Amino acid sequence: MDVTAIYPGTFDPITVGHIDVAERVSSMFDHIVLAIARNPSKKPLFNLEERTELAQEILKPLGNVTVLPFDGLLVNAAVEVNASVIVRGLRAVSDFDYEMQISGMNRKLNSDIETVFIAAAQENAFLSSSIVREIASHGGDVSEFVHPMVLKAFKKKLG
Repeated sequence: MDVTAIYPGTFDPITVGHIDVAERVSSMFDHIVLAIARNPSKKPLFNLEERTELAQEILKPLGNVTVLPFDGLLVNAAVEVNASVIVRGLRAVSDFDYEMQISGMNRKLNSDIETVFIAAAQENAFLSSSIVREIASHGGDVSEFVHPMVLKAFKKKLG
């Protein structure tokens, strides 16, 4: 069976936690689409093009991962790329409650698409893009939380 999974997020920026989930799911499904949400309500530090380019370069070694930007409903993006699975990473119990609500709504919108939850690796359970952005914006060292390309992008963006 040829299964395409979509792994959505804002990825502002992509962290080592996101990369870990992408690597793990790339061995579970035939094709992975890392779908980067425009999501202007979150006021991202990196624009959609920058986030897409960073993810494409970082995930290039994973031959079955494609990075695409999207806008609108996730289930519509999933249909556009022929994905039958949505992948969501979970860091803590607090994520689970929210993700279950979203999963249920996605299922109502399109019952042909399943959601699969992947638990974050223990060392990444505390990691979030917003925390990484906050640390970086105050000049803190985020080198262990992001790929060197993201570190370079932070330096360029924040000085």
